[in-house]
Amino acid sequence: MGKLNQKQQDLFSRIYDKSNLKQSVYQNTFKSFDLLRSILKEIEKNYSKFSKIKDKNEKLNFEVKTKGEFEIEVKFGGDILLFMMHSNIFEFPRKHSVMSTPYVREDKNRSYCGVIYIYNFLADSFKYNRVNDVGYLIGRLFVNIDNHYFVEGKKELGFIYNNFGDNEVSKDSIKQITEAAIDYTINFDLLTPPYDNIKYVTVEAIKNTLDTISLKTGKRLGFKFQADME
Repeated sequence: MGKLNQKQQDLFSRIYDKSNLKQSVYQNTFKSFDLLRSILKEIEKNYSKFSKIKDKNEKLNFEVKTKGEFEIEVKFGGDILLFMMHSNIFEFPRKHSVMSTPYVREDKNRSYCGVIYIYNFLADSFKYNRVNDVGYLIGRLFVNIDNHYFVEGKKELGFIYNNFGDNEVSKDSIKQITEAAIDYTINFDLLTPPYDNIKYVTVEAIKNTLDTISLKTGKRLGFKFQADME
């Protein structure tokens, strides 16, 4: 094997360093996702104990299902929360507020993150296979090389957990984020869309059975979702 010149050494060094960085971030993110899974299972168990004391109605369950390595489904009160971890590593855009923080300016590698998305859907959308129904991204959790986290999201999800330099992943922090997502979902009610938005319907849609009707349903369909940040 020939001796490497300086240009090759620099190139290979960058490849090695970047690969090592991304692998470390991935491992931190996966550990966070695994912690999230165990916390949801714990909440499921505690809710089961609570519901047996409160009421023996089996229809009011809190159910957690692991759907593959990177997806967790949580069903409760007519809603579904999907927690989905992306298998790739991302960097924040240059104009993102995180990039101007002293924490990231001190070490740019801290801006590389794994991402866990939190989506909210209506349970009936899946039950009745209403493929035209819409879900909402209510938050996304970023985890970096230092095992620090940052949350972008609606209301309390985006305001409480946005101190990237100080927030470190722990059982307590993941539990708080999880409970905040559930609480937000409970308060994020299904609203009837404006009359003018649904006054027309196609023959094809109306001929379908109720279970597969192709009229879109969503919690804020026809409304500006940005208003929920107020």
